[in-house]
Formats: sequence, structure tokens, C-alpha cells
Amino acid sequence: MILTRLLTCAALVLTMGSCGGDKSSNDIGGRSAVLPTIGSSGGALSNVQAKKLFGAKSFASPQSSAPYGSYAKGCLAGAEQLAETGPTWQAMRLSRNRNWGHPDLIDMVKKLSAKAAQQPGWAGIYVGDMSQARGGPMLTGHRSHQIGLDADIWMLPPKTLSLSRAQRESISSISMRRASGAYVNSSWTRAHHEIIKAAAEDPRVERIFVFPGAKVQMCNDEKGNRAYLRKIRPWYGHHYHFHVRLACPAGARGCTNQTPPPAGDGCADAREWQRNILNPPPPNPNAPKPKPQRELVLADLPAQCKSVLDN
Repeated sequence: MILTRLLTCAALVLTMGSCGGDKSSNDIGGRSAVLPTIGSSGGALSNVQAKKLFGAKSFASPQSSAPYGSYAKGCLAGAEQLAETGPTWQAMRLSRNRNWGHPDLIDMVKKLSAKAAQQPGWAGIYVGDMSQARGGPMLTGHRSHQIGLDADIWMLPPKTLSLSRAQRESISSISMRRASGAYVNSSWTRAHHEIIKAAAEDPRVERIFVFPGAKVQMCNDEKGNRAYLRKIRPWYGHHYHFHVRLACPAGARGCTNQTPPPAGDGCADAREWQRNILNPPPPNPNAPKPKPQRELVLADLPAQCKSVLDN
């Protein structure tokens, strides 16, 4: 059952809104990259926390664009920066310097923003965290978003695209959830449905993470082609934003995809999750205790990441 598999991770993510385990195809972190690692070739930096090294880089590496590793253990060469403001988007929390990504991600965000601007009450989209300038582990927050193929899109409908840098630091998105995420609240609109649907229908998109109640609502409301619903994956915490994940670009050697989502629209699993939120099952006394997650050090990352860091 989907809830049983994820309860351990849920305890960690209720406040964070993300989780970085690599245990299953349903996990937001994806599966671990099975690639040669930096190991001792990192020299004196081999055992330094990777987030400190990659978090200190403010600009992209002068390399061809390439994601290396997996969503929660990797890096990004030759990143492209999303402009702080465009005709139908604004990047938020600019002080974090997380408006970087693979060129496919930048293109997806721009095209999605143009479609969002066609919805009533939406001037475009507010774009939250993407990746750091060279990808890699982040100093705070996400354990994924490491290879330039993830983007958080705020649920807040933009009324203006002229926010100042200071305003982008202080303004907050709005929550869409009710009853601990079992249902959407009154802020949810058909426009949210259509924007998430538009993202899922982009063939480059591999998964979209959103809280369980939103998935159930979309299942209930969709009367047309339901194929895209397979990509909409329920996950804890994603009620202020939805998380779009691209598959590895064609020909991207060294990039590790997730196992594809299970067949079908996934609505039955989402409704089961909803029922278990409303009526939690008793705890399993035989459930294994969660293992503490060790911080990634430089030695853990794919071998290509040393060149990304050094260039």
C-alpha cells in the first residue's frame, strides 16, 4: 500500500515538504545513481559536505549542459539561469540563487508560464526553487533538485509580475489543502487543475508531486483524457507549490531516471491515501525504525561532479 511504504518518510517531511530517500520509484528523491563516484579523487575535499561546496558556487560551470547522477545525488554542468523576470513569470526568493536548471527545464518553465497566463486570474507563474548554479546538494531544504531537472511552481496566482527583489523575499504562497491534505480548500480553482495538467502533458515531464487531496480532486474533475494523471504523484507537503520533474534528456549519459510511475491513472492509490489521512491506520509495531540519513560528502557524488565543481 502506498501509505504504508511512505509513512517513515512522511514523519520527516511534514514540516519540510520534501524527502530525499532513494528507496522506491514513488520516492521524491528517485533512485540512487549507480555510477562511479568521486571517492578519494576529491583529495582533501573528499569528506567535506557536498552542500557546502556546491552551495558556495554562484555561477554555472563553463561546460556543455549535462545532468550527472540522480535527482537526490548528482550535479549539473553548464546550467542555464532563468531570467529573474519574464513576460509571464517571476523567479522568487532570489537570495537563494536557485533559479538555475538544464536548458530543457528553463524551456519548460517558460512554456508553462505562457499557458498559465491564459488562465483567468493568472498573469503567469511564480517560480520557486529550481537548482543551484552547479546543482548538487543544497545548503537548506530539498534533498532532490540536484541535477537541474526539478522546479517548484507556486500555487499563488500572480496578479502582478512587477514584484521587487524585496517583495519576492517577503511574499508567501498560499496553501491549497484542507483536513491535513485529504481535500483541497476553497483557494483551489479549475485554473490550478489546468496548469498542473499542462505541465504533465509536456512529454519531457516525468512526474509532478502534489498533496494527496489535489490528486484526488483532479481525478474527480477530469472528464476527458486521463492519461496525464499517471504523472501526478501524491506527496506530503506539496500544498504551497507543485513540483515538476523532467526525465533525463535524450542522450544524457550519466543521468539516472526514476522507474516510470505504475500503469494506470493512480487515482485508486490517491483515494486510499486520502482515506488513511482521514482515518489513520494503527501503527505497525514491527515497522523498522527509520535510519538517519547521512549528509552527502563530495566523495559520494558521481565522478563527473568533480569537474563540474572545479571548472
